[in-house]
Amino acid sequence: MKKEFFLLLLLIGFSSVSCISSKDLTYLQNKTQDSLSVSVHPIVNKPYRVQVNDILSVNIRALDQKLVDIFSPSGTQGTSQSEQAMYFEGFTVDDHGNIRMPILGELNVLGFTLDEIRLKVEKQLLEEYFKEEANIFVTVKLAGLRYTINGEIGSPGTNTLYQDKATIMEAIANSGDITLTGNRKDVSIIRQYPHGTETHSIDLTDAKAMQSPYYFLQPNDYIYVKPLKQKSWGTGTTGVQSVATIITALSLFTTTLVLLKSL
Repeated sequence: MKKEFFLLLLLIGFSSVSCISSKDLTYLQNKTQDSLSVSVHPIVNKPYRVQVNDILSVNIRALDQKLVDIFSPSGTQGTSQSEQAMYFEGFTVDDHGNIRMPILGELNVLGFTLDEIRLKVEKQLLEEYFKEEANIFVTVKLAGLRYTINGEIGSPGTNTLYQDKATIMEAIANSGDITLTGNRKDVSIIRQYPHGTETHSIDLTDAKAMQSPYYFLQPNDYIYVKPLKQKSWGTGTTGVQSVATIITALSLFTTTLVLLKSL
């Protein structure tokens, strides 16, 4: 009787530590129990500053479009381009922080925001080539938010989001979501800076993650989702799976003992 009771306690103990709690799977929980509906937090996302290897899309328009087409690499301004086309036709920031534009030559853009680059291009055009009456209109955009995601994710790999701003939640959703055995409490973000790379961590189960400066993606971010301990234990991700695995192990152990005693 004591043996059966001991095995029951052992079974309950293993099941309780091996299955994954819903608290480990739910995103952006209100852990402090304060009212998020009345709390307003400022957006911590600062304007992105261009770095080496970024690809920029620079579009120049005027009243007479033929006059400004010469500033485009292939005269395809205003047309939609694929990611592959942007790689060849966009303006890549070189190791010195410069882009090379037709007619305008080399422009240093390292550390500038997109709006600052736009003003810089407009100023050079008006000072050297056009008058105010030409109505020069310049737009500068990143050629998509390119990121790489790996680890416990549905579809690991490199993806590009064609929008000005995106969050890590959008990147995860675009990549098939984190698996059941992925650690949502400790997601690593390896981010590039002018001085090198830094690794940061964010807890996506806490609603306060939205206040983190790493909640918003930056170009060339590398996201790594670590596995939970349950995956290495191999006891299952749910209570039913854990119980089934443990019963199978105990049955195997009992059968082995019986066979050894019969020898």
